[in-house]
Amino acid sequence: MTQLPIISDTPEPSLQMPDAPEHSRGTYAFVSLGCPKNLVDSEKMLGTLALDGYTLVSAPEGADFVIVNTCGFIESSRQESKSVIHDMLELKRQGKTRGVIVAGCLPERMGGSLREEIPEIDHILGVFSRDEINKVADRLIGGLNEQRELFNPAPVKAMDDRARLRITPPHFAYLKISEGCDRTCTFCAIPKMRGKHITKPIEMIIEEAQELVEDGVRELILVAQDTTYYGLDLYGELRLVKLLQELEQVEGIDWIRLMYLYPVNFTDELIETIAASSKIIPYLDMPLQHINDTMLKRMQRRVNGEQTRELVSKLRERIPNLVLRTTFITGFPGETEEQFEELCRFVEETRFERMGVFSYSVEPGTPAVKLDGHLSEEVKEERRQRLMELQQTIAFEFGESLVGYELDVIVDEPTEDPGVWIGRTFADAPEIDGVVYLHGENLQTGQMVPAEIVGVDDYDLIATAILDEEEHLEFEELA
Repeated sequence: MTQLPIISDTPEPSLQMPDAPEHSRGTYAFVSLGCPKNLVDSEKMLGTLALDGYTLVSAPEGADFVIVNTCGFIESSRQESKSVIHDMLELKRQGKTRGVIVAGCLPERMGGSLREEIPEIDHILGVFSRDEINKVADRLIGGLNEQRELFNPAPVKAMDDRARLRITPPHFAYLKISEGCDRTCTFCAIPKMRGKHITKPIEMIIEEAQELVEDGVRELILVAQDTTYYGLDLYGELRLVKLLQELEQVEGIDWIRLMYLYPVNFTDELIETIAASSKIIPYLDMPLQHINDTMLKRMQRRVNGEQTRELVSKLRERIPNLVLRTTFITGFPGETEEQFEELCRFVEETRFERMGVFSYSVEPGTPAVKLDGHLSEEVKEERRQRLMELQQTIAFEFGESLVGYELDVIVDEPTEDPGVWIGRTFADAPEIDGVVYLHGENLQTGQMVPAEIVGVDDYDLIATAILDEEEHLEFEELA
């Protein structure tokens, strides 16, 4: 069977939710696929089911039903989602579970054709039907076969993500500040799945942040489809700076990490807010996709190469110790070897500390499908490999440059080796970046400790916890 990204027991909710019914209405297993924004939806569904009296179990075998919250972003993610669905349906055929519910982006993307392709699925619900997961579970448990598909329209107001039952470790959480996207990037189907941009009100976000802190969260990771666009639809102006200023006042938060920052709307005020903050860490995730003007225009990114270079330079100059994460697409329709080499030179010159690369995926229903100049899969993948090999050298050199410095490390989990823990520095986002193998005694999950970086292991760091008063090399600005 496919190894499932998430099927886990979760403790009773501690997010100030009303007590769940005393007797279980049924047991279920849960698989969450895709991005952190999808993970927030999964956690909201888990909270809804807990309040309704359903019991989460650690394995699908023997559970009354299984929920698969799917990803539909690109072809590889859709195939992964379908593979997991088929694995769960095989358990159903073997009599090891009564039913399979499929939720999230794949149903939203495929609509009724998903049931035509996989008719054994018991119930399907789209992205905006997540808050009715308990009703769908009731129908499955009750053996009701009517209304097996539930698709609600995109909401005009932000959905409430409070009262989640979190899958992430207690000390960090994803905080979704908006839903949907108004961008018209020609390669992307997210607006078709997630709808138009809807800003979550500041007051609701602050209440959610306070709820999370009371649940033990020390690191808030802000996510959205387009973070820098925050506020424009609801308030008539950009409000990300105001939101960050309000979040800084929430006691108990140590780190605020910003993800999915579109390069447009990255104002000087926002840069200064980040630079001056004691809680917003100097780690920015800003997907750029390309640097060549022709490619950016064909992608409809609404920013050109010169503007991109100016923004990156400004960020480097004004934010001390900045770590930049970005993503690029190789083999977009019409990309020439010269345009790809321009991208390689840009990466080599800019030296992104963190970077991901996707080869272009043909996405049905997107404008890029109709563009001329589609390249072979071999060319797209070969260019991806070349760019990643270039980035690997840069990333390794960045890791080596940290050796000898003292950095705060947040402890995520113990390893099997006594006295060795897995943690992260400010430069490491959960799941997507490297980790720190931290040596120290009497450490605890969620603890933030100063540590000396003593070595590297490919993309990962090796460090020793500093728990005494000895003098150590203080962290200074990185070259």
